Amino acid sequence: MLNLPGYPFTPHRFEVRPGLSMSYLDEGPRDGEVVVMLHGNPSWSYYWRTLVAGLSDRYRCIVPDHIGMGLSDKPDDAQYDYTLQSRVDDVTALLDHLGITGPMTLAVHDWGGMIGFGWALAHAEQVKRLVITNTAAFPLPTAKPMPWQLSLGRDSKFGAFIIRAFNAFSSGASWLGVEQAMPSDVRRAYVSPYNSWANRISTLRFMQDIPLAPGDKAWALVEQAGRRLPEFADRPAFLGWGLKDFVFDKHFLAGFRSALPQAEVHAYDDAGHYVLEDKSAQLVPLIRQFLDRNPLTPGA
Repeated sequence: MLNLPGYPFTPHRFEVRPGLSMSYLDEGPRDGEVVVMLHGNPSWSYYWRTLVAGLSDRYRCIVPDHIGMGLSDKPDDAQYDYTLQSRVDDVTALLDHLGITGPMTLAVHDWGGMIGFGWALAHAEQVKRLVITNTAAFPLPTAKPMPWQLSLGRDSKFGAFIIRAFNAFSSGASWLGVEQAMPSDVRRAYVSPYNSWANRISTLRFMQDIPLAPGDKAWALVEQAGRRLPEFADRPAFLGWGLKDFVFDKHFLAGFRSALPQAEVHAYDDAGHYVLEDKSAQLVPLIRQFLDRNPLTPGA
């Protein structure tokens, strides 16, 4: 049994594809305003636990673990195509399964931004509010160099080996993704789903799917999402950002601020990539207040 401090939730299972089950949380009143929270790599729904705890008395929080991540199934390449489009299709299938067809809030982190805004390309009318934390929804900004740590995993056989053999990416992120060291039991919870060579496949495949140029599998989807991002500028948006993130840094924050100029911004010089770890005490109440101030209006 996994020890998951701060995660008292009961995950559900959904056969998102034949023979493949996705784990997800569905916490809060069924008639509550819906908040869909999408994690990235190498985290899982555990990243969102403090926000779920802070919202689920009133809001319906739907939080999937992407295939290969968290408590979801971890198939090999013969069973699953580890691409951004597959992730978008899985979110579509889950929300269709749950009957989420009305107004909702999209909350994203890391790859969750590209997945969420990829999904929103065909569902923009449903997305009435945005909660955006250390993520992207557009290609790498021209002013931002590709971090060598990601290049190592994306383009190097050696990098791929150490990720699969030693859990280098998930373990490293649990140390380097925060400015305030995680408690040891929280750090173990983050890395616990990735406890074998086989179970680390998705942490590597996500890195290998990073789109840097036309021709990369995910490029067209991310480029289109970035081009259409300003279409969401008329909706309430909340940006919570750890400025010590060596990947999704000030350049990515600037991209969102440019596309969403009316967004409410909370950026922290003393927070890293896992901004909800470093700043949950500040961000969870702020996000709650943001949602309370901007209620959804069905049919609006």
